[in-house]
Amino acid sequence: MTAETTPPTPLREKTGIPRNPGRHDLGMRATLLFPDREIVERYYVPLIYTACRTCYSELDPDEIFRRAVAGEIDPAKQQKLIQGVIESGHGSTIEHIVFTFGISGVSRTLSHQLVRHRAGVAFDQQSQRYVKFKGASTMLPGTLAEADPAIRQRFEGQVEGALELYAELVEAGIPGEDARFVFPNATRTNLVMTTNLRALIHMSGLRLCTMAQWEIRRLFQLIRHEVFAVSPFLGSFLAPKCVPLGHCDEMGNRDGHCPIRPHKDVVLAAWAEKAKAAKAAGRVLPVR
Repeated sequence: MTAETTPPTPLREKTGIPRNPGRHDLGMRATLLFPDREIVERYYVPLIYTACRTCYSELDPDEIFRRAVAGEIDPAKQQKLIQGVIESGHGSTIEHIVFTFGISGVSRTLSHQLVRHRAGVAFDQQSQRYVKFKGASTMLPGTLAEADPAIRQRFEGQVEGALELYAELVEAGIPGEDARFVFPNATRTNLVMTTNLRALIHMSGLRLCTMAQWEIRRLFQLIRHEVFAVSPFLGSFLAPKCVPLGHCDEMGNRDGHCPIRPHKDVVLAAWAEKAKAAKAAGRVLPVR
């Protein structure tokens, strides 16, 4: 059978549940630069506890902090208070601690999404203006890696052609800030990101959702792993937003294809049915 008569590779059957981005080695890294485990274990929980207790105590904050660090207050008691405060939505208490990550090998597609987060987070990114990319690398999406070879070849040829043209433009004396205009979104970049815990929980809630774009979802899986390594307690708060909500509020999941939590339409419909049955029986359901 010749190449002209070879049947095309059949398309993969679409399923409702997005594929786990961790199935591919994407070549990205997220490294927790600060703090280390010792600092987190000794100071972070006591610091959040101090912020929580200061709101309800006659003691000075420095005395509360001293007692917490010295172990005069049971660590389990500190964690219980912190968990209750976070779950009640009082997020200011967790804005006092920060995490700094070194992020490398992500695409410009991802970084454009990431820097949209502004409150409680700071970024510094590798400059395409001042860095001369002699060996620029790019991200290959899993769908293209597994696509028909002819399609993948066309994609790779397009990307390689853009990078080759960039090198030729720089060699011809075109300023890097202008030559970079040919870079595709697949071009990799590096960032430093510092965020307080409240912002990190918010970002994780959005980006760990199965509806999030696969690359940024994988990044936050790596970030969560880094935080878990220094504090399983604090890392436990990094979860898809449906976990604390108890339901999914994504419009794209109204068909219920993601099994983590039921969609809010289903929850509201079940509540309405229950309320209707209660009313028919002469009972009134409590408002929650």
